[in-house]
Amino acid sequence: MRVAVAADHAGIPLNEIVIAELKKLGHEVVDLGTHDPKVADDYPDRASDLAAAVLNQGCERGILICGSGVGASVAANKVVGIRAGLCHDHYSAHQGVEHDDMNVLCFGARVIGSELALDLVRAFMAAKFSNEERHLRRLHKIELIERSRG
Repeated sequence: MRVAVAADHAGIPLNEIVIAELKKLGHEVVDLGTHDPKVADDYPDRASDLAAAVLNQGCERGILICGSGVGASVAANKVVGIRAGLCHDHYSAHQGVEHDDMNVLCFGARVIGSELALDLVRAFMAAKFSNEERHLRRLHKIELIERSRG
């Protein structure tokens, strides 16, 4: 699978670890940076770049890392077609894909450690959307919200 990865300066400690794991799992990584912790970098910029990669550049999923994961998730979800979830537990990382067709995983480098981050990445990447009627119905309602409030 082709996956975009982006982090602001606070997400850098986990960024490299996540990229290495994705490659180890056999995924093609589109690395959107950031790699220099001394350069302040704003999460909305990284979220915008990642959303463009997922929606327009052939990436099936994205992983977005900032300090808490909250700002990255908020910013990514402003883009129509992005379904970003802030996940700091295994269940949410796979269930978000299976039930909600989540296409962007967000987490905070200042909140979780590297082993949990890798567990989340594995769960997210292994999960598949269920295509169950109830989940499709709910996604359709989300699309209606996007169109009406957009």
